[in-house]
Amino acid sequence: MDATTSEKISFPGAQGHILAARLESPVEDPKAYALFAHCFTCSKDIFAASRIAGELAGHGIAVLRFDFTGLGSSEGEFANTNFSSNVGDLVAAANYLRDNFQAPKILIGHSLGGAAVLAAAKSIPSALAIATIGAPSDPGHVAHLFADAKDEIESQGEAEVTLGGRQFKIQKQFVDDISENSLDDAIGGLKKALLVFHGPRDQTVGIENAGHIFQAAKHPKSFVSLDDADHLLSRRQDSRYVAAVLAAWTMRYIGEEEAPEKLKSAAGEVVVAENGLGKFSQAVSVNNNHLLYADEPESYGGNDSGPTPYDFLLAGLGACTSMTLRMYAQRKGIPLEHVSVTMKHDKIHAVDCAECEGTSGKVDRIDREIEISGDIDDETRSRLLEIADMCPVHKTLHSEVQVVSRLKE
Repeated sequence: MDATTSEKISFPGAQGHILAARLESPVEDPKAYALFAHCFTCSKDIFAASRIAGELAGHGIAVLRFDFTGLGSSEGEFANTNFSSNVGDLVAAANYLRDNFQAPKILIGHSLGGAAVLAAAKSIPSALAIATIGAPSDPGHVAHLFADAKDEIESQGEAEVTLGGRQFKIQKQFVDDISENSLDDAIGGLKKALLVFHGPRDQTVGIENAGHIFQAAKHPKSFVSLDDADHLLSRRQDSRYVAAVLAAWTMRYIGEEEAPEKLKSAAGEVVVAENGLGKFSQAVSVNNNHLLYADEPESYGGNDSGPTPYDFLLAGLGACTSMTLRMYAQRKGIPLEHVSVTMKHDKIHAVDCAECEGTSGKVDRIDREIEISGDIDDETRSRLLEIADMCPVHKTLHSEVQVVSRLKE
């Protein structure tokens, strides 16, 4: 996964209210921009929205998620909104991306947000790929959520309803609007790639909705079953799966720049090179078989996309220590069950080091705590501690080391 950033932004929605948004982006130039529409009465910060946006950003796709008018941190009254205004907010978000970053090539909608992106797609010409997650095939589907208040809405013009444990005012204009919006024509006339995600066990929006959307759409179209995922994708593995499939699927339609050549190293070599993902971020190729990443923490100006150089040093010593104890125990028949090594690196004043030769300046100190388990007596435990100091990396750190440097021709 690439390093990512997250930025709070705002822009005017369809009704003129300021909408709160967040833009998740890869550190390097995005391959494309996407818009994410959240579910009915949810917000941009619902788990599925934030997780999918973050995962897609890690795959190189920037994602703008925002609160519809009257929801989350956005201005306006929810009671004055409807499905059509949500569609208008989506178009406003697309225009904001076009004017300030890059026009969105991907539209993603969750639940009623999925219905909204299907309706908005014709008004966002830059969009090449559309994805819905647990979306109803008809906006009127949400009416069942406040069916008990239907008579009051009809007679009084509005009613207070409880949705997801929160109170919302539903007006008659909302009910009229969703009943008047049919998606069949919009889906049939998409002329864009469509990917439908839906869980067969979705208790909120039945799987038959996915079938209707899929049947109404023309190719190219794809369907992905979410197995036992719930409607809100509350499990992390489900949202990560959706993001991974989305990232791979969209590349077929938005195009992908040629991937950079993989960092290579010969047998017995470790090659480290800048990877362009941040000020200090590095790619590490070991024996041309293992690809790692190194970086500095954000407090030092890095992106924290990988361990620091000293972290790798401690990891090498810790791994060597544990391996050495395991080999010794096997050779001596010691019932060693498990080894764990915890280390910290610091620089201390030489004068505070009783075992150091010098008394001026600072010296490097590594604190190493070794935890061993098994039916082992005290004498053997003491011997294992002695053996820990015999690990090859430990000996290297205590011996004279020559580093010979040269510039490559």
